[in-house]
Amino acid sequence: MTVSQTTGNAPAPLTDPPVPTAPSSVHVTGSQGNWQLTVDGKPWQVKGMTWGPANTTADSHMRDLKSMGINTLRTWGTDAGSKPLLDAAAAYGLKVVNGFWLNQGADYVNDTAYKTNTLNDIKNWVTTYKNHPGVLMWDVGNEVILTTQDHYSGAAIEQQRIAYAQYVEQVVQAIHAIDPNHPVTSTDAWTGAWPYYKQYTPSLDLYAVNSYGAACNVKQDWINGGYSKPYIVTESGEAGEWEVPNDANGVPTEPTDVQKRDAYVSAWNCIVGHTGVGLGATMFHYGDENDFGGVWFNVRPSGWKRLTYYSVAKDYGGTPQANTPPVISSMTVANSGAVPAGGQFTVSATATDPNGDPLRYQLMYTSKYVDNGTGLHQVDFTQTGNGQFTATAPKTLGVWKVYVYAYDGHGNVGIETKSFRVVPPQVGGTNVALGKPTTASSYQTDPTGGCPCTPGNATDGNMSTRWASDWSDPQWIQVDLGASTAVKHIQLAWESAYGKAYQVQLSNDGTNWTNAYSTTTGTGGVDTFDVSGSGRYVRVTIGQRGTAYGDSLYEFGVYA
Repeated sequence: MTVSQTTGNAPAPLTDPPVPTAPSSVHVTGSQGNWQLTVDGKPWQVKGMTWGPANTTADSHMRDLKSMGINTLRTWGTDAGSKPLLDAAAAYGLKVVNGFWLNQGADYVNDTAYKTNTLNDIKNWVTTYKNHPGVLMWDVGNEVILTTQDHYSGAAIEQQRIAYAQYVEQVVQAIHAIDPNHPVTSTDAWTGAWPYYKQYTPSLDLYAVNSYGAACNVKQDWINGGYSKPYIVTESGEAGEWEVPNDANGVPTEPTDVQKRDAYVSAWNCIVGHTGVGLGATMFHYGDENDFGGVWFNVRPSGWKRLTYYSVAKDYGGTPQANTPPVISSMTVANSGAVPAGGQFTVSATATDPNGDPLRYQLMYTSKYVDNGTGLHQVDFTQTGNGQFTATAPKTLGVWKVYVYAYDGHGNVGIETKSFRVVPPQVGGTNVALGKPTTASSYQTDPTGGCPCTPGNATDGNMSTRWASDWSDPQWIQVDLGASTAVKHIQLAWESAYGKAYQVQLSNDGTNWTNAYSTTTGTGGVDTFDVSGSGRYVRVTIGQRGTAYGDSLYEFGVYA
């Protein structure tokens, strides 16, 4: 593949290395505490990343990966779609740790059909790709032993873990019989899985573990376990959600860009510092996603290079571009514990660029801790100064995160994030519905959904309780104020299941009603509006739900 053309007496064209066509012979060699991985007899330290983009786009990323010093990519599954990645990797001298997904929560004690079918599938793909020059090794399963506790309880946890490790042994033996020229490993999420491998999976060539904030503990865990096989770390980087303290709003505190940068260097140093045992790592993650997980872990979300991208390049002796990302040294959200729904609040970030590049900013939201949505949403904001912004809050209640992006115009980005809690806007006057008798057309009783969700929950002044109706139209909820009362304002704090078309009605006798407000375009969150009228009873009649679920209100406020 010609990179540049020359004419006349100029030097010969620069070309890429020839594309290898022969399979590599990969082995774990050496003895206790003095192992190495060899490819065709030459040492191979795994300098890798987990692979995220579509395999069909692999060729377009290979020069970038090479510039980072990467020689290995790791996948979680191998099938007919793996060939473009293997082809592209081999063409640029990279190799792939080919994963085989084993279902977390499967019944490894009793489900013979699943185990047989999966083993046959694995044998098929090993046979298909064993002679491909892009293959480095096979990786069987991912985090199954740890996650057994999420699917089983009591004595069944231990039974399943043993059965799984025994099944992996069966798979490893089958792979070795087909392909003696590539090692086989198995990945779990903690070194606590290794005792099972030690006892029940003796045919593994090496161990593997995903370890983030605890990466520097792996060496001591290996020593304490008395193991006789080397290992690679198949995922690592900054600390994850499960490893960090909660912030003031009760959600995990995401490390800063600078902390993430330093974590990649620290993890790598600890892994390769276990000389003769730690054979390298595939750091997490070379992905395209610009979402909640992508901002937390990707070194290049949407292709924008972050500080962590350059940390990996530093670890691996790469030669990326000299221009590096903006550094955000601080970020604050004003009144982050109580931002009024739909209201205005301020966000501040202090950013500098090492190369003196002018910066452009963007703000994004995620509702991850509201409804488990992982996507990012653009913020309606105004930049009021250098790194100073006024933003419009979401209408939906709960803890959100806001992200500040600082772009340098050279393909780099700095990203920082903080949480903020959206609460109902303050309303003048007295909530005369508070604690008053409340009835409804229906309510849910299923405890698995956090219910019973009785009508009185909507007038108890507690934003952690709610009323929830049956999953049908129409529905209504009604409060008895005890006496005819002049009503000036209504505030409806909807749960994620909201009313799209509804009316607010007043009555003195509970039979004859007057409409005080109506809409057919409700969007949920907090609806707050003025009304004019009086009555002893105030009712919300919901003609159309906004979701497939029922209607649900945290609070139904009536203000005199």
